[in-house]
Amino acid sequence: MNRLCALLGIRYPILQGGMAHVARSPLVAAVSAAGGLGILGSGGMPPEVLAEEISLVRRATDRPFGVNLMLLDPRIDEQVEVVVRERVPVVTTGAGNPGRFMDQLKGAGARILAVVPATALARRVERSGVDAVIAEGTESGGHVGEVTTLVLVPQVVDAVRVPVVAAGGIADGRGLAAAIVLGASGVQMGTRFLASVEAPVHLRYKEAVVRATDRSTVVTGRSLGAPIRAIENAMCREFIRLEKEGVPREEVEKVAVGGLRRAVCDGDVETGSLMAGQIAGLVSAIEPVAVILERMMAEARDLLPEGALD
Repeated sequence: MNRLCALLGIRYPILQGGMAHVARSPLVAAVSAAGGLGILGSGGMPPEVLAEEISLVRRATDRPFGVNLMLLDPRIDEQVEVVVRERVPVVTTGAGNPGRFMDQLKGAGARILAVVPATALARRVERSGVDAVIAEGTESGGHVGEVTTLVLVPQVVDAVRVPVVAAGGIADGRGLAAAIVLGASGVQMGTRFLASVEAPVHLRYKEAVVRATDRSTVVTGRSLGAPIRAIENAMCREFIRLEKEGVPREEVEKVAVGGLRRAVCDGDVETGSLMAGQIAGLVSAIEPVAVILERMMAEARDLLPEGALD
């Protein structure tokens, strides 16, 4: 059996990224029910809301699911307490090493997967006891590193013994097959699920993803040490202009405050933050999650040797 599927108790080696404001119960439950692993995005989420979202997922499906913990969130300790109390089966982490929470999470029976942008962090989190790592390339949407997925994944595979999940620039069965050939045990996708029927995202945001081309995204915040990839719009252009002019950081960041919520909830495609990866150019339709997953698996099986996904 596929290492990732065996580890997480899922049918397909496909994880849904824990996108803040996007990865809520309707999308998470749909991905898990369809055979992948849905992951709640807890970034910016009050603990009581996280507890309710976990409850909603469990009411909708009995399949495994996860919670993504952004380690720099100011409420991270409270969020961890919720995850432990609710005995969430899978936890993914971003923005650092989850080492200080490992005993709590492992004690509650959680499988822990850490998102890493580089091999050095992959080695560190493996030593801390994670069950797998998610190697995320700079092609991905939202907060990004510097190394591309094609370069990063095989190096992480060689650097650690735990299963590796490839993320960044994957939206179909070809991407899944390529990740398997590179040595990964599965993939994580975010942008492709943005344009799904079940994603609780404003239609204008979804349509912006569908309209995107391979050159539609830009990265803001590099000079601030906090690079974010999104579909280019008025907000991104203003952010980049202020960066180039050397405006103080706090003034630059004001441009983007609340931007993701404006995009997700209000459909503001000009001053909202349309976080998406470069693979948006490959997304051509808004489709049900189950259709996306079944087609991906069929495409990958056609490309890989028999049994490569099993």
